[in-house]
Amino acid sequence: MSVTWPTQMVESSRMTVQDDWIDYNGHLNMAYYVVLFDRACDEVFEKLGLGESYLKERNASYFTAETHICYVRELAAGMPVTVRLQLVDHDAKRCHFYQEIHHADEGWLSATNEQISLHVDMGARKVVPWPEDIAENIQALADAQSGLPRPERAGRHIEIKRKPA
Repeated sequence: MSVTWPTQMVESSRMTVQDDWIDYNGHLNMAYYVVLFDRACDEVFEKLGLGESYLKERNASYFTAETHICYVRELAAGMPVTVRLQLVDHDAKRCHFYQEIHHADEGWLSATNEQISLHVDMGARKVVPWPEDIAENIQALADAQSGLPRPERAGRHIEIKRKPA
């Protein structure tokens, strides 16, 4: 399967914040940001050849090993969003990518997600190298995005910064 990748971040299909995703604070519950990020990731991974058929035909899949989400601006019910994805790095068994949720009409940034995914043999339930064709697809995405700078918000860590006493 040959995909022509954009030289910018890959943009998801348009999604809408659902009414039942709103919490008692009147904004999108944090769990549903993950839903939006995950759906967008699935779209990209499908194009990489890692969709549901990959699991059925090869008994392998990918698992999330780590995520880091930053909530930048609230989303409310009915808002249209898109998610942009950039492959930051990859190796024989892992993909490191960065995502941003944007208001689809107004363009402002709502949240970011940084994630590491692992390739897993489902029979052995262990991390294994990507098959050659999948590794080539991942490399094609990396090559297409090679001119992009590392996202400014990537590589962040969490801590409470204290002023020296």
